[in-house]
Amino acid sequence: MSINIAILGSTGSVGRKALSVIEALGPEYSVAAISAHTNAELLAEQARRYRPKLVAITNPDYYGALREFAGSLDARLLSGPESLVQIAESEEVDIVLTAVVGAAGLSAVLAAANKGKHLAIANKEPFVIAGRLLMEAAKENGSKVLPVDSEHSAIFQAMQAGTLDEVGKIVLTASGGPFRGASAEDIKNVTLEQALSHPVWDMGPKITVDSATMVNKALEVIEARWLFDMPVEKIEVLIHPESIVHSLVEFVDGSVIAQLGRPDMCLPIQYALTYPARVRGIARGLELDKIGRLTFEKPDFETFRALSLGYEAARVGGTSAVVFNAANEAAVAEFLEGRIRFTNIVELIEHCLNKHKSKADVTLDELLEADAWARREVAECLNQKIF
Repeated sequence: MSINIAILGSTGSVGRKALSVIEALGPEYSVAAISAHTNAELLAEQARRYRPKLVAITNPDYYGALREFAGSLDARLLSGPESLVQIAESEEVDIVLTAVVGAAGLSAVLAAANKGKHLAIANKEPFVIAGRLLMEAAKENGSKVLPVDSEHSAIFQAMQAGTLDEVGKIVLTASGGPFRGASAEDIKNVTLEQALSHPVWDMGPKITVDSATMVNKALEVIEARWLFDMPVEKIEVLIHPESIVHSLVEFVDGSVIAQLGRPDMCLPIQYALTYPARVRGIARGLELDKIGRLTFEKPDFETFRALSLGYEAARVGGTSAVVFNAANEAAVAEFLEGRIRFTNIVELIEHCLNKHKSKADVTLDELLEADAWARREVAECLNQKIF
């Protein structure tokens, strides 16, 4: 009997890697469902290769194209944002791997948690937007939540060496992005091409820009706070340009446990799918003698102010983290279209946080309202040419 996996966002970089990982794992694991937002052609191609029972296109404008590309494919075709929830709640799905950028997959993640499904989460938004709600739902319904991103997977793996009470602190590592060592003055006139030139990781444009601003690490601090039930004061960030040590846990006795590996998403994806077992896969092992040296340094909070803003949003909690994330998403979209400067991204985030009055212990609807408010505020700033 195989383990049936749904991949929400199968045409993105993480989704494509997940399909390769599942294929390499053999017949014990199968692809039960896949989804995309607009890439109907690739989605249909994946469906023909992996034979899922459910195939969803979340933008209904592309449903016709999906039907055309799918032809006589033996699968149930779904469309619209609600199709992700249908997949997450399906009895034919055992594990839901979500790699949907932004808040789009949030309802599906919560639906899977409420159904007690095994969740493998690659994107940060479920934790950043609704971390409290997600972890409460998972605990209440017996849903196992495993991180897929390399840093939180590393922490999860390292924490197997002790209990939560024995953890002194966790340390998230960061490559430093393309502007490591740059000053605030140096990054004033950064171009889109420069921001998209990540020295280590091959990621989509939005996440690559987040790495350049270090917003991604700020979001990871917020994510770690909820995923590991960890006070913000016990979460640190270190710059590690080689990206070999993916993160570390320091226990109260002074022992430090780290997880090392090549900068390849295949390993954390596979671990999230096969946990608690470790099996052979397509990820290659390390050759430490060829790497030679591993270096670490403190982050520059003055140049990369997004880190400070992220820590503050994590401390305040409530809707602050939602506003941080939504303002960043809206601002990055503007930067990718060439309508604002690189430094405007963090300026817009800070503006929204300063204007917003955070609320605690809120409902999902209130969280989504805060998300929408931040996006409108960014648009209004640009309309009034404040930035």
